[in-house]
Amino acid sequence: MYWTLELARHLDDAPWPATKDELIDYTIRSGSPVEVIENIQTLESEDDSYVYESMEEIWPDYPTQEDFLFNQEEY
Repeated sequence: MYWTLELARHLDDAPWPATKDELIDYTIRSGSPVEVIENIQTLESEDDSYVYESMEEIWPDYPTQEDFLFNQEEY
């Protein structure tokens, strides 16, 4: 499993929190690339009803706005 910003952006509007099956259904309906669906399918969880709260739970290194060091107060 590998994630890139390009692949992860397809889950920005996903219905969080969501189960693995809900995320797969969302990516299929939204026309996401096959790689996104494959990455979700390879997620390891204790059971199929495990609920993911956000993209950070799937990809711990997912960059946030804080990672870009942009100070909005300056502008």
